[in-house]
Amino acid sequence: MAKEFFYGGQAVIEGVMMRGAHKAAIAVRNPSGEIVVHEQPLNPHLYQGRIPKTPFVRGLVGLWDALGLGTRALMWSADVAVSEEEEEISFNGPIGFATLAVSLIFGIGLFFVAPTLGASAVGNWLNLSGADAAVSTEWGHFLINVIEGVIRLVLLVGYIWLIGRIPDVKRLFGYHGAEHKTINAYEAGAELTPEIVAQYPIEHPRCGTAFLLTVAVVSVLVFSLLGRPPMLLLILSRVLLIPVIAGIAYEVIRFTARNMHNPLVRAIIVPNLALQHLTTRDPDLTMIEVAITALKRVLVSEQILSEEEAPLPVTSDPVKPAAQPAGQPVAGD
Repeated sequence: MAKEFFYGGQAVIEGVMMRGAHKAAIAVRNPSGEIVVHEQPLNPHLYQGRIPKTPFVRGLVGLWDALGLGTRALMWSADVAVSEEEEEISFNGPIGFATLAVSLIFGIGLFFVAPTLGASAVGNWLNLSGADAAVSTEWGHFLINVIEGVIRLVLLVGYIWLIGRIPDVKRLFGYHGAEHKTINAYEAGAELTPEIVAQYPIEHPRCGTAFLLTVAVVSVLVFSLLGRPPMLLLILSRVLLIPVIAGIAYEVIRFTARNMHNPLVRAIIVPNLALQHLTTRDPDLTMIEVAITALKRVLVSEQILSEEEAPLPVTSDPVKPAAQPAGQPVAGD
């Protein structure tokens, strides 16, 4: 069984998206209880060319993953969820793009701009900067950046914990757990049946939650190199450096995933694995069945499984997603 490629995915509404080197597959259980599948080819230049072999640059592909077909997959799954109840609603049109725009603005504001403003306020209150500061300028700027990182981490954990209290999000987190268990089972060479997959861990070292925590830590180090420039430039730097931080964080996650046999690495990733318990729930067998369906369809595209070993469900792709460029990349753990 080929393991050179890191398969991954994400939870969507009542389903799971899995991503391979050639294709992404979204499997969703519709209101009638049937599994619906949509398959999307991926851009070969992004997943099979030089980009996935280029350190730091490939991290930007991972970031684009989360903003590309990953978001479209959520929209498509939302369409499936309402297809039998409110057929006139489509999340692949203006509603979906408006939701994406608002979400991006909210996310950048909450996790990058707000911590910057908050840390500056705390730094002024503690007299950590300025001509009469209690410490040297360099040390004061470093402490303020650490405070900014702590605020960012608290906001991240608090936000995840808060939304995890919502019943619909709990189900989403259940599908997240199903995705993790399925990938863990596949990477262990196990048979992909719900009963066997259910026995595997709910944590995974390449999880997007681990990526977010790594971003929070890496941001402290990167921003500390810049000191504390004037406020407008300070905020602008936080936004413009997001791709740089994402690229570094991706390499850290990739390194730890490849070196899980090292006791030191296992110790380092303990916080990453612990945080995943906020974004995953133990899935039931029906959720795992959906995740397995998505992964098997990806494995068919990789020619690891045959069509006979992973047949399409009876219901397939009843909701047509909005047109998009062929080979749009996909989000993944």
